[in-house]
Amino acid sequence: MKIYIDGSLYDKDDAKVSVFDHGLLYGDGVFEGIRAYNGRVFRLEEHVERFFDSARGILLDFPLSREEAAAAIVDTVRASGLKDAYIRAVLTRGAGDLGLDMRKCKRPTFIIIVDKIALYPEAVYRKGLDLVTSSLRRPAADVLNPAIKSLNYLTSILARAEATRAGAHEAVLLNQQGHVAECTGDNIFMVHGGRLRTPPLWSGILGGITRAVVLDIARGKLGLEAVEDVCTTFDLYRADEVFVTGTGAEVIGAVRIDGRVIGNGLPGPVTQRIVSAFREYANSNGTPVYEAVGAR
Repeated sequence: MKIYIDGSLYDKDDAKVSVFDHGLLYGDGVFEGIRAYNGRVFRLEEHVERFFDSARGILLDFPLSREEAAAAIVDTVRASGLKDAYIRAVLTRGAGDLGLDMRKCKRPTFIIIVDKIALYPEAVYRKGLDLVTSSLRRPAADVLNPAIKSLNYLTSILARAEATRAGAHEAVLLNQQGHVAECTGDNIFMVHGGRLRTPPLWSGILGGITRAVVLDIARGKLGLEAVEDVCTTFDLYRADEVFVTGTGAEVIGAVRIDGRVIGNGLPGPVTQRIVSAFREYANSNGTPVYEAVGAR
């Protein structure tokens, strides 16, 4: 494994950042999770754009251009030798002092990690997720906008801990108005009467890259009616199908929420069609990493 830090590649055991880095001390930074499939980085431009938007949202100047950041990601994947990989790109405020003044941090720290990931065993993809509604809420947009993919994931971590204690796989978070927002690291969809619904961006969620791809696939290739609409937990309870989407999880059906069985208790037919179409699309699209891919 090779890890990129500020223009250089290091072995895992040699990759280090300062203990005075404000990303460590205060969670002062942003990140992106990206996937590579079959030697291609999936939706690289969209991920880089969201990465830069998040940095702008916390007044963090990126040390590279978008093109340079994208090239660094591709180069790091190539150095890893992996064709199927999970990429974690991180930008912190950099090393400063023990105070909060960001002006003391003279240069951001840019890190790229390329590794494999398996959030759930394959059996869970076949049988589906158990969900619970978290007691925690997504913060309001005027507190810390959920559209900013910041290094502070404590709300998600604590909500996921609630799910674990309840014997579930994942937690659903509501927004400040009590409407369904998203899961701890995934967007959420439901199917009712053949109609696909997902919470809108303005309801307090991260604009997921996989979410956008699924909406395109559903409306285009599958010809489904797919809408962004305010949803409640009751909508989830009465749904025919529920599934979640994310870079790490990809697309995975949910079969139970708050003790209520969804549909027939198995990932439904619409979910299965979307999973199949997404996997086909992801494995044949993206920015080439190796010359052999570009030559096909």
